Amino acid sequence: MPTTKQQKAEPVKEAPLEVFGTVRQIYPSTTFAVELENGHTVLAHLAGRLRRHRIKILLGDRVDLEMSPYDLSKARIVYRYRAGEARR
Repeated sequence: MPTTKQQKAEPVKEAPLEVFGTVRQIYPSTTFAVELENGHTVLAHLAGRLRRHRIKILLGDRVDLEMSPYDLSKARIVYRYRAGEARR
């Protein structure tokens, strides 16, 4: 008699919210206070890809962020715009 494995249903992850902001304050351990377009301020850390390529984030830099829909007070910086670069 052939047996079949029952496959477990994996929970569906909700997509992260993508937002745009400006770095307002720098904290230790690659953590930043970022002001969003709507005026709110969130605590953000660097994504692993930016750490791996040693991308420097300075005060006033414009950045793209990913936020979890579950905690809107924290975010992950996923892209830093160069001076004069248009938004993606």
